[in-house]
Amino acid sequence: MAAYGAAKTAADAGVPVLVTVLEKMPRPARKIMITGKGRCNFTNVKSWNDFSSHVRSNPNFVKNAFYNLNPDKVLDFFEQYGMPTVVERGDRAFPASHRASDVVDALTHACKSYGAKIETECEVCGVTRKEGSFELTTADGGKWLCAELIIATGGLSYPLTGSTGDGLTWASGLGHSIKPTFPSLTALVPQGYKSADAMPVPSMKGHIDRSTPLSEQGRALCGISLKNVGVRLKVEGITAQEEFGDIDFTDGGLEGPLGFQISRKAVKSLLNGSRVCVEIDLKNGVPLQELFERIKTLWMEVDRDPRSARLHEKEKCRILLGKLMPWELIPAFKAANPQIMTLERRGRRDSKLWVNLSKIAEALKCWRFDIEGFVGYERAVVTAGGVSGEEILPKTMESRLCRDLFLCGEVLDIDSDTGGYNLQTAFCTGYLAGQSATKKLIQK
Repeated sequence: MAAYGAAKTAADAGVPVLVTVLEKMPRPARKIMITGKGRCNFTNVKSWNDFSSHVRSNPNFVKNAFYNLNPDKVLDFFEQYGMPTVVERGDRAFPASHRASDVVDALTHACKSYGAKIETECEVCGVTRKEGSFELTTADGGKWLCAELIIATGGLSYPLTGSTGDGLTWASGLGHSIKPTFPSLTALVPQGYKSADAMPVPSMKGHIDRSTPLSEQGRALCGISLKNVGVRLKVEGITAQEEFGDIDFTDGGLEGPLGFQISRKAVKSLLNGSRVCVEIDLKNGVPLQELFERIKTLWMEVDRDPRSARLHEKEKCRILLGKLMPWELIPAFKAANPQIMTLERRGRRDSKLWVNLSKIAEALKCWRFDIEGFVGYERAVVTAGGVSGEEILPKTMESRLCRDLFLCGEVLDIDSDTGGYNLQTAFCTGYLAGQSATKKLIQK
C-alpha cells in the first residue's frame, strides 16, 4: 500500500518517480495469505470513534492516516482493482470470495498499474544514511540507493512469512528508540494444558512453544468452542478486563475472539512477573442464585426420571451437566472442578457420593484457569511495541530524527484488537507514508 500510494501520487502529479519494493520472500504479502485463516478480514468499517477504541496503543497517532484512507476508501480501492467485498458481523470486511489471495492480487495489481516494481527474493541486510540518500545492502551483495526510504517490514509475528524484525533493527540503527516488543493476539496457555515433560527452553519469559504436546487436560479441551460466554482476566487477583463473546480451546491454548482480546494485557502482565488467571462464565447474564434454582429443578427432573432409578450419582451428574453444557465439555469440566462431587463418610465402611448442586452453579459462573504462559511470535497475530510513535510525524509518517525516512504499519508501536483493525492501520499508515515520501521528493 505504501508503494501504491507513492507511485499513484507521482503519476497524478505527472512527475517520473521510480518506486521499488524490496521483498525478501519469493512472493509478496505472504502474511496476508494466512490472515483470518486464509479468508483475510482486511478492514473494519466502523467510524473513527468506535474504531479507535480497538487500537490498544497510540490511537491518536493513527487518526490522520485513518481519515486520509478510511475503511470506506479501502473498500473502494479493492473494488476498483477487481475484488468484490462483503461486510459481515462486527463490521468486518472480507473479500466476497473469502480468499486472501484476492487481496494480494489486488494490491500487487494496483502497484504495477502505476509502475511500481516489486523485487522478490531481495533480502535487505543493512541500511545506512549516506550524503543525502540511503544505501541498502542486499544478501546477494547488491546495493540500492534511494532518496526516500519507507520501512514497511512489519513486526516479529509469524517469522516464516518473513517478519523477523529487520525493520526494527534498521530503525534503531538510524537513531530511533524501540518500545519493548511482545506477542499479542496470541494463545494463552492454562496451567497443566501442555505436557510439562516436553516443554523446550523458552525464548522469552512465559513463552510456551505452540508445538509443545498437549497434556491429558489439554487433549480433553482441545477443539471445543464456547459461544456467548463471559470472560474475566485477573492480574494479581484483580479484574483487569472483562469481555463477552466466543472463546476456543485449541492446540495452542485459549484462543478465539475472546482469547485474543485479553491476550495483550495477559502477556504483558506475565512478562512483568504478575500472576494471571482467566475466569470463564458459562452462563453469562444469569445471576448465581437464579442459576442455582434452575439447576435444582433440573436435578429433580433427572432424579425422578424412571430411567435414573438404577444409575449411580456420577451418571446422574453427567446427565445433569449435559443439560447445562455441550457434552464434549463435560469430562474436562468435571476433572477441573472435583468439588461438584462430595464424598460423605458415614462410618468405617459406609460412604455416599453426593452431587453438590451449589458447587456446580459456582463452577459454571466461574471456571478458573491459572495462566502459565503464552504462544510466542511463531503464531502470534501481531507484535505489540515497536518504533516509538513520538519520533514519527503522524501527518506524514516521516521520522522526526532522520530526514527522508518514513515508517508505517506494524513496525511502529501500534497494535489493535482482532477484527480487521490491524490491517486497516497498516494500509492507511502505509498509504500516507507513500504519498508523503513522493510529495517530499517532488518538492526537492
